[in-house]
Amino acid sequence: MSKHRIYTTSVASVYPHYVAKAEKKGRTKEEVDEIIHWLTGYTQDELEAIIENKTDFETFFSEAQNMNPSRELIKGVVCGVRVEEIEEITMREIRYLDKLIDELARGKKMEKILRT
Repeated sequence: MSKHRIYTTSVASVYPHYVAKAEKKGRTKEEVDEIIHWLTGYTQDELEAIIENKTDFETFFSEAQNMNPSRELIKGVVCGVRVEEIEEITMREIRYLDKLIDELARGKKMEKILRT
């Protein structure tokens, strides 16, 4: 079975959509970045390098050395699929990020989004 095309899609090509979705609802790029830092452990410099180098999602998640253990508290539906039921690890990580961005765009407080 072949991999889903999101695995080979660059983070740089999707990142502006995350930011636009947040900004459209009155949120900020900085909040999007904070979510990514919280989820993956990447610093701002590392995130900027990932975007500049057009790193794909599979590499983005496989090289994240400090994935937040609290990410397993993320529950809910993204694209009609319950994120907690996704068996393939990389796809689950991608959907966790999608879910967090959705919560940001829906106006949820950062403390709730970051499960603190």
